[in-house]
Amino acid sequence: MKGAHRISSFVLCTLLLCTSLHAQRIPQALEYTEIYDFLEELTTDGIIQTNSAVRPYTRDYIAARLAEAQSRDSLLSRRQKDDLQFYLQDYALESDTVPAYYSYGHRHVTQWITPVSNLSLADPSLHILTKNKVFKMRVRPILGMDILYNRKGMLTHRWYGAEIQMDIAGHVSVWGSIRDNSWKGTDYLNKSFFPSTSSQIDGAKISKPGYLNNLPGVQYKEATYGGDFSDSRGGISLYAWWGSIGVQRERIQWGDAQHASNILSAHNPAVPMITLQLTPCRWFQFDYFHAWLVSNVLDSTNYYIENYAEGTSKINYRPYNKFMAANMFTFMPVKYIQFSFGNSIVYAERTIQAAYFIPIAFFKSLDHLLTKGVRSENQNSQAFFTLTLRPTDHLRLYGSFFIDEIKLDRFKRSNPANNPVSYLVGFNWSGWPVRGLSLRGEFMRSYIACYTHSISVLEYTSNSYLMGHYMGDNAQSVFVQLAYRPTRSLRLTLDYTRDTKYNSYQYVRREISNIIAQKPFNEVIWNNDEIKFRAVYEVFNNCYAHVDVAYNNARAFAPSSTRVAGEDRGWNADGTSKNLSGAQLETYYLNKFTPLYFQGPNITFTCGLSFGF
Repeated sequence: MKGAHRISSFVLCTLLLCTSLHAQRIPQALEYTEIYDFLEELTTDGIIQTNSAVRPYTRDYIAARLAEAQSRDSLLSRRQKDDLQFYLQDYALESDTVPAYYSYGHRHVTQWITPVSNLSLADPSLHILTKNKVFKMRVRPILGMDILYNRKGMLTHRWYGAEIQMDIAGHVSVWGSIRDNSWKGTDYLNKSFFPSTSSQIDGAKISKPGYLNNLPGVQYKEATYGGDFSDSRGGISLYAWWGSIGVQRERIQWGDAQHASNILSAHNPAVPMITLQLTPCRWFQFDYFHAWLVSNVLDSTNYYIENYAEGTSKINYRPYNKFMAANMFTFMPVKYIQFSFGNSIVYAERTIQAAYFIPIAFFKSLDHLLTKGVRSENQNSQAFFTLTLRPTDHLRLYGSFFIDEIKLDRFKRSNPANNPVSYLVGFNWSGWPVRGLSLRGEFMRSYIACYTHSISVLEYTSNSYLMGHYMGDNAQSVFVQLAYRPTRSLRLTLDYTRDTKYNSYQYVRREISNIIAQKPFNEVIWNNDEIKFRAVYEVFNNCYAHVDVAYNNARAFAPSSTRVAGEDRGWNADGTSKNLSGAQLETYYLNKFTPLYFQGPNITFTCGLSFGF
């Protein structure tokens, strides 16, 4: 025991001695898109280098990249220098100082010096830094509202809350936030679109499992109106200059992408996880997590008995346990090449499986070890790769490949079956010939049965939301964006998105050979075209206003081919196919894949103001 105590003490002391006092391992939420867009611009212009395959970035990582850009400010345009100074204010604590408030190009220092600490009230948040720099804290309110209006009426989305971030003794970061959200539909102009109260309630829920849009997944509360939900995140991290280990609940994105990743897209609600990140040198990074997912599948053997009424009991079934382990190795051997690969497993056991806590492991091999001996069903494993190239300044090329299942003989032309895989390719051309102007494009395809499984609790989902690309399997997505940043904190974008869903299938174990032998990308059953203009202005750090004007046209089509076993053409309660056709099938697809508010052609106006995000 004494020997074990000495070893643990030595490890802790080593960690503290190796710690950088300028670090603060707190994730920067993905919803704060403005800082990510600015870092992407600097990276594409060749001014800094970032690991764009793993997000969110931590705040200390962002501060280091901003400092890197500051050291090369001769390469920056006047607008980029203004943006850089603006964002450096938000990451002042990560550089052992407190921010000064910038407004309308003039500097107003709102800072008080006390015998023990520096305090700053800015934008509107409280920053505390002790004189010995052992304790740092940021407290910020969260408040915002978006108003959407189209021919169906008006939706309002409001949210409020607060966040706190602390760094203690240069080796422990603690953070937490809460956001209470509410969606409401009011004063619908044409009651025929929403003929009943229940339809109006559902019409305000524009993010639900199965909807083919890029909105973040949420878990709605029970309510008699609209859609309410809360979002609580946070964590604690123990870190040194070479890495960190922590427990947190945050959204994560793996895979290089500007629109939506096909590996881990952050589409599902955030889940609690144990995380490990190693950064021993500039050219290598290792990431691992073990997450507790939400299965949304009831376990008939696990229940509570409730004293429901006098003399009456009620059985409340609990959901199945569901977990995920994943790792990602990232290599950056030279400035212009970045390569990442990793694997993951979704598993559902009574308790957590210790084997999946091995960070550097091939999880499918472990799965075979644990399940093959008793001839039980395997768990659901995946593998993935990303490649990013920057052949010249101003141009970035990237691609991701996601493998749900693969067999080499399916690559033969004589074999009609296709592997359930997904691939994504994209580019970003930025800063030439016009500084501040960028053109981005992204193309994604997922083959039949990708992300799916015959056992519902093992599907690649959490809270019933896909963790991969929001379009799911047998689908295609095209995204093009023209963006311009004419002045400090102002970003103008014009997007075009075309999402297409082809024949839809369930994963039926005894029929899967025939299902994956069907021609992929054959008959269109649903598509949505969207053209969107957006203007965003960040008034001060983490406070921004935006105005959007978007045209979309979501429509569905009935396939003309004969139905095959497992194809989704409507289902009865007992799981048998309704085999709908014509207008009934089109209505079924439209309601399944599209919120009521965005069905058919629409011009939607949106305006909003947010403190926080």
